[in-house]
Amino acid sequence: MKLISWNVNGLRASVRKGFLDYFKEQDADIFCVQETKLQSGQIELELEGYHQYWNYALKKGYSGTAVFTKDEPIAVTYGVGESATEEEGRILTLEFPLFYLVNVYAPNAQRDLARLPFRLEWERKLRDYLSRLKSTKSVIFCGDLNVAHQDIDIRNYKSNVGNSGFTLEERREFTALLNEGFIDTFRHLYPDKEGAYTWWSYMRDVRARNIGWRIDYFLISDCLLPSLKTADIHASTMGSDHCPIVLEMDFT
Repeated sequence: MKLISWNVNGLRASVRKGFLDYFKEQDADIFCVQETKLQSGQIELELEGYHQYWNYALKKGYSGTAVFTKDEPIAVTYGVGESATEEEGRILTLEFPLFYLVNVYAPNAQRDLARLPFRLEWERKLRDYLSRLKSTKSVIFCGDLNVAHQDIDIRNYKSNVGNSGFTLEERREFTALLNEGFIDTFRHLYPDKEGAYTWWSYMRDVRARNIGWRIDYFLISDCLLPSLKTADIHASTMGSDHCPIVLEMDFT
């Protein structure tokens, strides 16, 4: 099974930049997107063979998640029951026979860290939610988590300590999630690989020089580890300030 996750930073803009070509070329079983930045009726995607599920933010042009899947899920859940989360369209869960698929766009703590308290509370609620799911069925959890977990996950880590996305508090929350029995698939397979990033600033030459952050992830329940085949980063794929990440699982 092939799964892809991509923060498209505005799906309509990404479509104009070749999103559909990449989508068709990859032929994924499940394709998750974050930061769709649209509302119902603002785009019509003809994705033959796929079921489409959307979680729109109430605020126009903001946030939002979607999942496109070949197999129809058993059930679909929006948010975790908290109105603030659902209003921003950040969490979309699809239940399949073998696992829950949770697609997430984590809130940014903002440059001045004004939203850090909200971010940390959101993290704790999400962790509780994922733990509840994991107690009943395996979980595949993906998306833009807006945090670089380790020093190796950010090019200039020393100068970024304490900045949004690299605060000790956010990194500790990520560690706490892993301690609940989740595995960072890419880092599990490539524990020492440097220069593996998924987001780059739009500032001139930053992406060309690979001055980036790894803030997009596929996490899996530890019980799914025997089914893990590959985890990859498609850093050369353009169309957003993030690039797609790919997970392959073998459930046979």
